[in-house]
Amino acid sequence: MDVDAYLKRIGADRPSRVDVAALRELQERHLATVPFENLDVILGVPIELDEDRLLAKVIGGRGGYCYELNTAFGALLRALGAEVTLLGAAVYGPNGLGPPFDHLALRVDLDSPWLVDVGFGRHSLHPLRLDSRTDQPDPGGTFRLVEAGGDLDVVKDDAPQYRLEPHARVLADFAPTNWWQQTWPGSHFRRGAVASLQTAAGQVTVAGRTLIRTSAAGRTETALHSDAEVVAAYREHLGIELDLALAQDLGRG
Repeated sequence: MDVDAYLKRIGADRPSRVDVAALRELQERHLATVPFENLDVILGVPIELDEDRLLAKVIGGRGGYCYELNTAFGALLRALGAEVTLLGAAVYGPNGLGPPFDHLALRVDLDSPWLVDVGFGRHSLHPLRLDSRTDQPDPGGTFRLVEAGGDLDVVKDDAPQYRLEPHARVLADFAPTNWWQQTWPGSHFRRGAVASLQTAAGQVTVAGRTLIRTSAAGRTETALHSDAEVVAAYREHLGIELDLALAQDLGRG
């Protein structure tokens, strides 16, 4: 992989080694520059879990969802010398836990094991200690990892987010659920186009034809009245280049 191109994509310098400070910086830069987005799902473009394809997509200026973003970020961290393990998780929803492998997260072993996640929408801005069971304050909220029968519940502000399995996984383990997320009519990734970036100040999102900004001061929504305004919002706020035809297709999706 082209490490320098990836680092340029996220606006980060190459660290001399991946220590805790470097990991925090890399995760924060990734979340601020590589959008969580489902545009290919809405456009009917198959998402294949091939590391080279996913790296090309991210380095080329796009984002993705958990299988894409965390796979690509894990590859970058490995190329920089870190020990990285893929972990599977089931996401909490209105009806409880979703299916196994509903989410892909990363374990990064440095001086201690760390939970790294750049693919869960609005989540922790910094890595979380996997071996800690106390509150972990973060710009994104207060997190705690709670024992759950051999697994770990990742809890944000007292609300469980997902249940993490401790077992090492390979990318192919996530292929069935990746396909299901793209094709099942009830998948929330098929409900409409959405793309967002997370920063220390909050989050910026384009959902359909609405620009949404959230911060400590609250939430604002701005209607995007034309395809040209949608294209401009993706470019200005998310760094994604769309043409008018794609904007029209996303609007129909």
